[in-house]
Amino acid sequence: MKPVAVIPAYNEASTLHGVVAGAQPWVDAVIVVDDGSTDGTGDCLGSMPENVCVLRHEHNRGKAAALATGFRHALELGATHVVTLDADGQHRPEDIPRLLAAAADDPPAVVIGERQDKRSAAPAARRMANHFADFWISLAAGRRIRDSQSGFRVYPAELLRDGRFPLSRSAEGFVLETELLVAAAYLGYPLRYVPIDSLYPQAARPSHYRAVHDTTQITLAVARMLLDPRLMLPRLRLLLGGRARG
Repeated sequence: MKPVAVIPAYNEASTLHGVVAGAQPWVDAVIVVDDGSTDGTGDCLGSMPENVCVLRHEHNRGKAAALATGFRHALELGATHVVTLDADGQHRPEDIPRLLAAAADDPPAVVIGERQDKRSAAPAARRMANHFADFWISLAAGRRIRDSQSGFRVYPAELLRDGRFPLSRSAEGFVLETELLVAAAYLGYPLRYVPIDSLYPQAARPSHYRAVHDTTQITLAVARMLLDPRLMLPRLRLLLGGRARG
């Protein structure tokens, strides 16, 4: 197993160093994608181990583009699994071993860090948007998906390479993470959940998640996937109770 962490970052200079330092011991490499930050995010790491690299977008392109850049580089490094976590400190790097243990137990699975306190700790608008997104994504996936907006996940490299999933299509915001979950369900990849605590550190900048705009984009993405002919056959197999993989 060769896990690689991908951390998208946009104006996270106050929290990024701690997140990277916490993640680095648990993975073979850490890839930070500085998505056009203007606060020195890419320069805040200082002297870090050789297995930490920073990739930069000249302009802010959104979380989906940052993740896609990180995924491509992780696959080039030979990753078997890609761990994603946020740079703002809301995910605890010390939980990485538990997510990786679940991935080791079921290598093809997408492992989701399920926030146990999300209903009480998250801002009210964010909670409502999360519930709305959970409903639509579960409807599209044909199964209940819990905490669909958790960005703390482990993806099998097999899914990221799967030619049946159009990885490069997503270009905005949080949509890529949605498409990955729905595609994983359609294509027969198991979903596993690991309970985690989610933090909302005072030093972090306000969330980049825009409740109305991003939830609308997620809903539109779900509609596109329902109509995507490339996923029609996997969806039919799922509905008939078969498995789409293999």
